[in-house]
Amino acid sequence: MTTTTAKPDLPTSIKATLPAVRWWPLLSVAGALTALLLVLSGRHGYHLDELYTRAASQHLDWGQIDQPPLVALVARLEIMVFGDSLTAFRIVPALLIGVVVILAAFIARELGANQRAQLLATIAAAASGLALHTGHILGTNNFDVLVWVVVCWLAIRLARTRDYRLWLVMGAVVGFGLHAKYLLALLLLSLAAGILLCGPREALRSWKLVAGVVIAAVIAAPVLVWQVMHGWPQVEMSKALSTALDTLSRISFIPMQILMIGLFLSPVWIAGLVGLLRRPQWRPYRFIGVAYLFMVVLLLVIGGQAAYASALQFVLLATGCVMVEQWARTVTRKYLFGAAVGLNLVTSAVLMLPVFPIQTYAGNPVLQELAIVQFDQAGWPELTAQAAAIYRGLPVADQAHAIFYGNHYGQAGALDKYGPQYGLPHAYSGHNSYADFGQPTDDKTIVITIGVDRAQFSKLFARCEPHGKFDIDLPVSDRGQEFMVCRQPRESWSLLWPKLRWIGFQCPYTAKAVTATSTEGCT
Repeated sequence: MTTTTAKPDLPTSIKATLPAVRWWPLLSVAGALTALLLVLSGRHGYHLDELYTRAASQHLDWGQIDQPPLVALVARLEIMVFGDSLTAFRIVPALLIGVVVILAAFIARELGANQRAQLLATIAAAASGLALHTGHILGTNNFDVLVWVVVCWLAIRLARTRDYRLWLVMGAVVGFGLHAKYLLALLLLSLAAGILLCGPREALRSWKLVAGVVIAAVIAAPVLVWQVMHGWPQVEMSKALSTALDTLSRISFIPMQILMIGLFLSPVWIAGLVGLLRRPQWRPYRFIGVAYLFMVVLLLVIGGQAAYASALQFVLLATGCVMVEQWARTVTRKYLFGAAVGLNLVTSAVLMLPVFPIQTYAGNPVLQELAIVQFDQAGWPELTAQAAAIYRGLPVADQAHAIFYGNHYGQAGALDKYGPQYGLPHAYSGHNSYADFGQPTDDKTIVITIGVDRAQFSKLFARCEPHGKFDIDLPVSDRGQEFMVCRQPRESWSLLWPKLRWIGFQCPYTAKAVTATSTEGCT
């Protein structure tokens, strides 16, 4: 005779059959969003992080100093399949965010949303600033947001069904996600805190959770081993990010939370948070709301960016749409919600997407402050053209021994992309993993630099001469950066190169470098 352990009796709300899904409305919204993103994908230019990713795609490895390898691999495949163009580079982001907004409907469905509420969740998700920004630029966020939303959906489903086999699926998703971004660890920590505080705690006692952890570890092993073998550079990168936020006022943390989803849809995700914390029928899923609050506190303590919690806000937005559908039963309330979605879509699109010509953003003081992401996609061809003019001004004999050095990876990546049309030599940078993409050979004795510390380079070379500054009428972060021509390195490049390496990031709008040892962050 054998005995079995019965699962805890489930509340009626959990046992209930889920409402059906009407696919065509959901697919129509996702398709419209993807089409919009693709139509606008070729405007302005590459984001500086995309220029870095494009260069990384030619130097594939199991990791980079500041990110895992998946995005670089995707970039390599996109270039091979679709060609080396800006629109081709952004096909995958547009497609992935289409999947994410449909997942918003599935999250709402787990909470009992009917077909109307599911559609509202998809529409609101598509109109959010997070979806528009993430779907426009190729980067680690494309897969990170997808994985976060999938993990939350599976966690909610596990709480509803008590089907602990979902731990195995979550393990596979987490293992895959760690190939895109290590930030996923924050979500796992926050979800664990939420479950420990609110339940379902019995889910943590299942052996399938241990099996899921093993699956995640096996899938993620190559990227984790790479970090170990390289001395965990991600830790130093995280310190640099924390240094930057320490200088920025933490008062901006909450406004950034509002901006990521959008001002007009913020009442919806906040309602979703309140509903998870207070609705008796949603008690089994309360851990999601607590996980968000835990993450906010954690980010404020460790100096993390407000944007790190945006994917959890996205889940709360889907939850809030279930409440909105029940609230919007009058014509007036339906119009109010429709207006909120429309206004959020318009304002978020203007800030996150290249809706207007770049000069329009530059000429408006409000947009200059709020739409910084637009200027990170501008000025790269002009920078390359001015660098090329300096190169052509060198004697022909000197050109054969000349290279370019960009202080940060965006500058080097721009020269890598646009330099061939001018016949420019290779560009190098010591910034993050760009330093691993190659170092100059000893016959390269002339370096055209962009934005470097003159005092530092004057010690490393026999002679450094200024050759003007980057001149452009757009308020891009590199405007005013100095060009120099440095000659005769004092040491071989094998000895010189380690002195030029640095781990950190560029402050938006200022071109200031921030490292883990910086005394000041972004201002």
